[in-house]
Amino acid sequence: MHFSLGKFQIDLLSDGVFWMDGGTVFGVVPRALWGKMLPPDEKNRIPLGLNSLLVRTPDALVLIETGIGNKLNERFRKFHSFAEGRLLDELAARKVSPADIDVVIDTHLHFDHCGWNTVREGGALRTTFPKARYTLQEIEWRDATHPTPLTRGGYHPENILPLGTSGQLQLIHGDVEVVPGIECRLTGGHTPGHQLVMLRSEGKTACFAGDVMCSVHHVRPNYNTAYDLNQQQTYDCKVKLLEEAAEGRWLVVFLHESETPVAFIEKHGDEYVARPPRTK
Repeated sequence: MHFSLGKFQIDLLSDGVFWMDGGTVFGVVPRALWGKMLPPDEKNRIPLGLNSLLVRTPDALVLIETGIGNKLNERFRKFHSFAEGRLLDELAARKVSPADIDVVIDTHLHFDHCGWNTVREGGALRTTFPKARYTLQEIEWRDATHPTPLTRGGYHPENILPLGTSGQLQLIHGDVEVVPGIECRLTGGHTPGHQLVMLRSEGKTACFAGDVMCSVHHVRPNYNTAYDLNQQQTYDCKVKLLEEAAEGRWLVVFLHESETPVAFIEKHGDEYVARPPRTK
């Protein structure tokens, strides 16, 4: 999928689809409710997309999110029914090489969001995008490199640690415009250092919502994942995001959506709905 946003040219990319336990994706919401929207398989799993954005601006070529990648061990591959990510092939199909990327933005460093940050080469790990600066919140870097027993399962060191020695790491604090028209906004909630990404050009706005609102089924403020470390913070952030998106007619990109990855938010009474853009 390709679309324009003012002077920005944007390609929606996919690293594939992986399967997760539906209960963890919807948190406290009963299966009787979420199962009607996304019927699970015999293992209680549902499919989740792995969406990224390639953004061409007048100033930089930016990649937002890098999927799962190709370094999962066999146990993880089997559990998630995932073979190998296709993000690099998607870039190549658009005649973009890893060396062309100027900026990589990770919403956070869970394994399904930053897998292509690095690759194995001859048994050693290196950064995938050799000229890019990797932009993330300093608090996210701290938590990912010093995880607790509660959080360490979500962080895979092979996706993370090479950034610290490559000289390519850009750690930011709070809301920062990292490229003209592209702002990282600290949200917390899912992780303390989780950030979403705002894109603005010529009066038009898009939002890459990260795991604050990961699919069209999560536009309800109380539909949040069990992985959110601060549920109240996620809820508060989402309420604000929904209000702003509906009022400003933002285009929202849902990173784990496998069917409708891009939509506008509309408010109908007290409820919000996601409406896909019209296609010609």
